[in-house]
Amino acid sequence: MSTTFGKHDPADFHVYDTTMRDGAQQEGLNLSVQDKLAIAKHLDDLGVGYIEGGWPGSNPKDTEFFALAAKELDLRHATLAAFGSTRRAGVAAADDPLVAALRDSGASVVTVVAKSHDQHVTKALRTTLEENLAMVRDTVTHLRAEGQRVFLDCEHFFNGFLDNRDYALEVVRTAAEAGAEVAVLCDTNGGMLPHWVGDIVADVLASTGARLGIHAHNDTGCAVANSLAAVQAGATHVQGCINGYGERTGNADLVTCVANLEFKLGMSVMPEGVLADATRISHAISEITNYPPVARQPYTGVSAFAHKAGLHASAIRVDPDLYQHMDPALVGNDMRLLVSEMAGRATIELKGRELGFDLSGDNDLLTKITDQVKKMEQDGYTFEAADASFELLLTESVTGERPAYFDVESWRVIAGSAGDGGAEAIVKVVAGGTRTAVVGEGNGPVNALDHALRQAIERIYPDVAQFHLIDFRVRILDQGHGTDAVTRVLIETTDGKDSWVTVGVGANMIEASFEALVDALTYGLRLHGVATP
Repeated sequence: MSTTFGKHDPADFHVYDTTMRDGAQQEGLNLSVQDKLAIAKHLDDLGVGYIEGGWPGSNPKDTEFFALAAKELDLRHATLAAFGSTRRAGVAAADDPLVAALRDSGASVVTVVAKSHDQHVTKALRTTLEENLAMVRDTVTHLRAEGQRVFLDCEHFFNGFLDNRDYALEVVRTAAEAGAEVAVLCDTNGGMLPHWVGDIVADVLASTGARLGIHAHNDTGCAVANSLAAVQAGATHVQGCINGYGERTGNADLVTCVANLEFKLGMSVMPEGVLADATRISHAISEITNYPPVARQPYTGVSAFAHKAGLHASAIRVDPDLYQHMDPALVGNDMRLLVSEMAGRATIELKGRELGFDLSGDNDLLTKITDQVKKMEQDGYTFEAADASFELLLTESVTGERPAYFDVESWRVIAGSAGDGGAEAIVKVVAGGTRTAVVGEGNGPVNALDHALRQAIERIYPDVAQFHLIDFRVRILDQGHGTDAVTRVLIETTDGKDSWVTVGVGANMIEASFEALVDALTYGLRLHGVATP
């Protein structure tokens, strides 16, 4: 498929990230200055061309960011951009304090937002259409005279174009004539569909000759598709946010956009090889924002190249490309085989190979393991998310012995009284030939059990001091049975470098949690190469 670029050279394509400004408008997302500095470094590693750092002058945090960025950021790929608005009505650009903040930000690129919808001019700005054009012209001209490059975000452009095409086009022409490098057409309400975007971008390009960009919101679920349609119609500047952050339903996911441009449309829009780090960077920024990565996110989600059905696994065993649209390594991701009640012997064989076991010549063992997985899943276990527990199960099936570093004699939990969230756990174990009884305290029964179990074995296995529980999920199965229902617990543990998930099932949350905790410590010690006694 060929791509139309208008008169512009695709080598000069702009990939523009607005995570730290527009993305930060997501509900519940709050970035500190240090968060923004860390995110900027990750975005630079990803190879984006422009990083919008915020709106200096609008709040102290963004002003501080630009001051620190000038001292602390050494960007290899990206140029830092400051965001702001046109001058106010009736005030010269040189005298407007918000324009002055853009001037003083130290950013070589300034992105200025302007009204391009006539009704927003008259109803929101409460000024005339002519004055709005003057505001665009004066602001761009002034900033250009101060030596800054200017991009103009045409707010509500698509709705404005549909309501008053002539005026929307005049805003673009005015910006271009005043010296703006790019007129970014914004689907601010997020209501467009791809064929509408393509037609409008083509019309604007033919009517104005200006260099065009696209800024898409995802309210119709089409932000990425709308961005691609704009590029195919001639836009050479794409704005988006890492992980699709943004208010309401978010902005265009920048990684998905550029991956589609690179791998599907054959465009070269990023430095060579940088997308191989996309998954790591996507997840690293998720940690900073405190928004867990979305498993089903295209390209970088942990489920993006995961296969569950046995039929898929049979085909993948012959050729991975039969059920994958691309090599996951190109975006730093991995193919995953999910072990579940849907798994056939091919899934177990491939999963075993992934974990270092060659089961290809033992059909009886493959059948035995497959049947065992299906039986355990009937009982409430799930292994598709609990690779660590499955590896322990597989090791036991192959070697005849489950890896064990300690034996638990008994355990019990004493919960706090009403109004007191504290709890106490007593665990008795035998480790390294020594019987130990430990009392652990925690802010709840599972936390107390975790502390007691670690203390009981840490003297023999000091590696466990590095293990930390980072996620805890509980699901009540057979809910019709009320308080007698089976409980499943998934626990995610990390040693600061790797993470792993274990599963436990029991008559109650504490019993299921203890099973998952034992598996978590056992797998972690095995991962660290600690020999079993």
